[in-house]
Amino acid sequence: MRLWIVLIALMAGVGGCATPVAVVRPGSVPVAAAAPATPPPPVDPGALAAKLAAIQPQWPRSRYPVPPGKRHIDCGRIKCVALTYDDGPGEHTGQLLDILAGRGVRATFFVIGRMVAEGDGPHNLRRMVTEGHEIGNHTWSHAQLTALSEAGIRGELSRTQGVVHHVTGRWMTLMRPPYGATGKRVAAVARDRGLAQILWDVDTKDWRDRDSLIVTRRASTAPPGSVVLMHDIHPTTIEAAPHVLDQLAARGYTFVTVSELYGGKLAPGEEYGEDREPVRR
Repeated sequence: MRLWIVLIALMAGVGGCATPVAVVRPGSVPVAAAAPATPPPPVDPGALAAKLAAIQPQWPRSRYPVPPGKRHIDCGRIKCVALTYDDGPGEHTGQLLDILAGRGVRATFFVIGRMVAEGDGPHNLRRMVTEGHEIGNHTWSHAQLTALSEAGIRGELSRTQGVVHHVTGRWMTLMRPPYGATGKRVAAVARDRGLAQILWDVDTKDWRDRDSLIVTRRASTAPPGSVVLMHDIHPTTIEAAPHVLDQLAARGYTFVTVSELYGGKLAPGEEYGEDREPVRR
């Protein structure tokens, strides 16, 4: 774990991953419990100041990554698709960014705050910004938000907003509720935080079927205007990425971010995406 976790420990205490326990909406299938993440080891408070002083010269808050110019794409006239990746950044995210960069493709990454604070998280996020990708909020610990109090929902989203802003200098305007679990309280907090709720149109189920051929087939058959759900933490999804890009490009698709797909007209708190069934894990 890099020294960035020290910054996050100062901003807010690091918490464990919540386990989803509730039915997300009437008539739906209960979300399966997720294995809790191992919390980071405690840090000696007396060493924090020295470590922070060592970090600051390397990453001055005034030196944020600079994104490329804004693109003007009319997805009402051309065939667009928005590829989205959840649960990172992880150990395979850099490889995915290499693949996307090699083809000049922009995607949207819904990141987990804890993952941003660990490993190569800060480097990957800064690279996402400089290469034109969009970053969305996927909570701090991948907790099922509908099982939390309003204060808990607010904490999960606010802590991730804070760490991403600290790393990139940018405030996120999108969020994706883990497991697709949302409701009135989640919408209210998202609205208050200026976050539109992005679900999906095509679920590749790459978290369940760790097979690059299956992932490629599901993603590459997406209809125009789709938001495609994948996860950059699975090696098989990374393996599928070049084939997904090639097949969609052969069908004449333009790859866009979620905000570009919707023409920048996304209202905070509102839900976007046709497939509203919860992700079952």
